Amino acid sequence: MSKFWNFVFFQAGWFACILGAAHQQALWAVIGSLAYIVFHIWRSQTPKLELSLLLKVLSFGIVTDSLLMYLGIIDFKNAWPSPYLSPAWMWALWLLVASTLNGSLSWLQGKLVLGVVLGAICGPLSYEAGIRMGAANWGSGSQILGLGLISLIWAVAMPLFFYWDRPKVEGTLVKNL
Repeated sequence: MSKFWNFVFFQAGWFACILGAAHQQALWAVIGSLAYIVFHIWRSQTPKLELSLLLKVLSFGIVTDSLLMYLGIIDFKNAWPSPYLSPAWMWALWLLVASTLNGSLSWLQGKLVLGVVLGAICGPLSYEAGIRMGAANWGSGSQILGLGLISLIWAVAMPLFFYWDRPKVEGTLVKNL
């Protein structure tokens, strides 16, 4: 799939999940996003490695967002499947982000400092946009603290995700990684 269409599907999925959560109707957005993820994996040159990467990113996302929720930093709307975990629509967003690593964000591979900087800026902007659109609220803590913590999380996340993707180099496998 071209980088352009990967970007378009990511953006469409992001807006669908955010607006769905804001209106307490995230189910169809999650189903649509998951359908795209299945298609994305199926079209991948290395489906098993792509699935592995997506599951690692998803695990990271569930843990970090659930901790943000537990610490009272952020209050997600539409808390299905559990009030103790981040919601399924956030899981779909993490999968959508992971789908861009070998697509529209592949140009970031190997650019550690740029990945840190873009993660630190774009991650919190995405959360703030979702909050302003009504998908979540800032919790009992300060918004500045929340944005700072999310910035730190994403500054670590982007290089980590590309590190996890290291077995792929220009579509070929590198042994022993």
